[in-house]
Amino acid sequence: MGGELRDAYDTPDAVAAFTGVAQVTKASGRMRVASYSWACNKRLRQAVTNFADNSRHESPWAADVSQRARARGMDHPHATRVLARAWIRVIYRCWLNHEPYDPARHDAARGFSAQPNLAQAV
Repeated sequence: MGGELRDAYDTPDAVAAFTGVAQVTKASGRMRVASYSWACNKRLRQAVTNFADNSRHESPWAADVSQRARARGMDHPHATRVLARAWIRVIYRCWLNHEPYDPARHDAARGFSAQPNLAQAV
């Protein structure tokens, strides 16, 4: 994503939708169904979900996000998409600020820096 794309993707939710990890709600009459879009950049979705899935092994914050999603009854692919959406928010902020990712500055990850790696505890 180059600098000229900042206007096209003005929110992390727009990036998540483009990647195919944002939920899509379909409604008809009384029925409402939430699913994920198949009309997306599939290679980017695969890259982002692979990154998110692998990150939970090294990042206590990512492991916690994934474990909490699983505790809410989500299957592994759904929990991975939830984690991917969380990472997109973090990466988007880095993109806007022109700064590399620093877990010490990531508010949600800061609370996990002093804790043992949750992924290894399982």
